[in-house]
Amino acid sequence: MKRLLLLLIIPLILTACSNDDQVTPNERFNDYVKLWSEQEFEEMFGMFSTTATETYPEDASTLRTGKIYQDLNVTDLQIDVEELNKEKLELAMEEGKATIPFTVNMETVAGPITFDYEATLIQEGEDSEEEELNWYVSWNPGFIFPPLKDGGDIAIETINPKRGEILDRNQIPLAINDTVYEIGVIPGELGTNAEQSKDRIANLLGMSPDAVDTALNAGWVEDNLFVPLKSVLPSDEELLPQLMAIDGVQRRETTGRVYPAHEATGHLVGYIRDITADDLEDLDPGQYSANDKIGSRGLEALYEEQLKGKKGVKVTINKEGQEEIILAETPVQDGETVSVTIDVNIQEKLFQSYGEDAGTAAAINPLTGETLALVSSPAFDPNEILYGTSGDLWERLENDEQKPLINRFAATYAPGSVIKPVTGAIGLKNESIKLGEGIEINGLTWSNGEGWGDYEVTRVSTSNGPVDLEDALVRSDNIFFARKAVEMGADAYVSGLKDFGFGEELPFEYPITMSTISSDGDLNDEVLLANASYGQGELEMSAFHLAVTYTPFLNNGNLIKPTFLTSEETAQVWQDGLITPDQATAIQDILRKVVTEGTAKKAQDADFPISGKTGTAELKLSDKESGAENGWFVGYPTDDPNILIAMMVEETHTKEGGIAIQKVTDVLSQIK
Repeated sequence: MKRLLLLLIIPLILTACSNDDQVTPNERFNDYVKLWSEQEFEEMFGMFSTTATETYPEDASTLRTGKIYQDLNVTDLQIDVEELNKEKLELAMEEGKATIPFTVNMETVAGPITFDYEATLIQEGEDSEEEELNWYVSWNPGFIFPPLKDGGDIAIETINPKRGEILDRNQIPLAINDTVYEIGVIPGELGTNAEQSKDRIANLLGMSPDAVDTALNAGWVEDNLFVPLKSVLPSDEELLPQLMAIDGVQRRETTGRVYPAHEATGHLVGYIRDITADDLEDLDPGQYSANDKIGSRGLEALYEEQLKGKKGVKVTINKEGQEEIILAETPVQDGETVSVTIDVNIQEKLFQSYGEDAGTAAAINPLTGETLALVSSPAFDPNEILYGTSGDLWERLENDEQKPLINRFAATYAPGSVIKPVTGAIGLKNESIKLGEGIEINGLTWSNGEGWGDYEVTRVSTSNGPVDLEDALVRSDNIFFARKAVEMGADAYVSGLKDFGFGEELPFEYPITMSTISSDGDLNDEVLLANASYGQGELEMSAFHLAVTYTPFLNNGNLIKPTFLTSEETAQVWQDGLITPDQATAIQDILRKVVTEGTAKKAQDADFPISGKTGTAELKLSDKESGAENGWFVGYPTDDPNILIAMMVEETHTKEGGIAIQKVTDVLSQIK
C-alpha cells in the first residue's frame, strides 16, 4: 500500500511541475505586444494562429499593418494590456483558449487614435518532446482598427491650406493668392504636326522639348486628358494668344502666388519655390511633402511658419454601401496674414527713382520707428521666377554686372559723411564737442604727427575762422571730426557708436547685417579712428541702421526702436538720452542749414523745406589709390518729419553730382 501511494503521488508532482513550466497567455501576449510596440511586423506574423495565417497571409495582415502605419506616420504607439487574473488564467490553461482585452493609443498625421479591442489566444502544438504547446494570436483586421474587422478600406484625405497673404500698412497686397492660368496640352488634339507643336510650346513656355515629352509620356496620360505643363500670369497678353493658337493647347484657371509690386519688392518679399529633397531632410517630418512649396528669400522665407498654415488630414474607413467611419481628423488651418509697416507706394517710388542706377534705400517714420520702405536696386521680379518663360533667367541674373540677386538693403557699406551728425552727437554727449565752440583749422589737410607717416586727412573747403559743429556739418569738414575723434579717444568714440547700435544685432524683425566699427570692433589705430569719424576706414553700416541713427535728432535725444509688423508697439525707445533735447534741436537746425547753405542745396528744388546730410564714401583700392565712390543722402521734411529716407547710390563718380540728393528730393516731393 505504501508503494502504491508513492507511485500515485509522483505523477501528480510531475504534472504540477509541467503546468508551472508552461508559458501563460499573459506572457505570450506581452511578447506579442512588445513586437507590436516596436512595429516589428514581420516577426509578429510568426505568433499568429494557424487559422489566422491561413486566412490572413502576411501581405493582408502584418505587411498591410506596417504600410498603414507608415502612411499614417504612426508615432507614440502604446498598447496597454489587461492581463488575466489568477482565476481566469487557470481557466484559460484548462481550456486552451484565452481572451485578453487591450487598449491602443497612437499619434497619427490626423491626430490621436485610441481604441479598445480583445485578443483571442489559443494553444497549439503537442505537449511532447518534438513540439511544445504554446499560445498563438487569433489575429484579424480588427487589430489594425476595430471597424476593419469585417472588411473595409482606409482612406487618408489631405486638405492643403491656403498660404497666408502679405499686406502693407494700408492692407495693399505684397504677396497674394490670385488667379493664374495653367497651360497644358490634350495629347490627342495636337494634330498631325505634333512634334512641331511640342517644340513651339516648349519655346513659348521657356521649357526644354525633353521636359514637354516627359510630361506627355507620364504613365497616367491618355489622349483625352489635360496634361499640365506650366502656369503663367493672365496679364501676359503677348504670350497667351500665341499659345492658344496651337492645336491641343488649353488653359485652366488655378490659384497661384502673385507679387503685385514686381521688382520693387523682389528682395523684400522674396518668392515661393518647389520644395527640394534637401529641404525635406532639414525640416521636421510630416510638415511638408515632396509636392509642396516653401518660402525662399525675403518675407516669404522669414515668415514661412506663419504663412504656410497646417494641412488638414482625415483618416476614414470606407465600406461599400455604408457611411464612412472617421478614425481621426485634424482640420485644415490656413496660413496667417502677415501685415507689415511697409508703404508699398513709397517702396515703389523709391525703387523707380533708381532707374538704371544701383544702390539701396530705407525709409522710416523717425517719430514712431515704423519701417516704410526697404529697397535694393537692381532687383528681380518674383513673378518672372514663378511664371517667367525665359529659359536663361537665372543665368542672366547671375551674370548681370549690377548683381540684381544681392539684397543691398540687408548689407552694410561705408557711410561716408552721413555719419558725421552721429559723431557730433557722440561728442556732445561726452562733452568733447560743445555747441558754438570752434577750433582753428588751417589748410585742406591735417596729420597728427610722425605716428601717421605720410597719411593726411583732407577736407573739401577751407574755413573762415574757428570751425564749430555747425560749420563742420554744413561744409562737411572731415578734419573737424577727425580731430574731435582723436581728442575724445578710441574708447569714448567706440562707446558712443555702441550706444547708437553699432556692434550689435538690430532689434528688428527683418534680418539686417550688423553694423561694424572695424574688423575687430576697436579703433586702437589713431588713423583708423580719425577715418571712422567721417564714415571711412573700416566703419560699415546699412542704410536702414543709418536712418534709425538719425531718430534721436527728432525725438529729444532718444534713439527709437524700429518696427516692422503693424502689430508691434510704436514709438518705443531703444536708447534714451543720447543727447539732450536742446542738443537735438540744435542738430535739427544744422541739418536744415546743410540744405540752405551747405552741401545739399539741390534739396531746395522741393516746394517745401527739407533737412538732411550728404555723404560720399570713397571705396579705396589702396592707401594711395582711389577707387569708386558711393553717394549718400539722408533727408526728411523739416516741418513734418513723418518720413526719413537714407539713400545710397553706387558709383556716383561716374554720375551727375548730388544724384542721391535729387532722388530723395523727388521721392519726398511725390509723396508729400
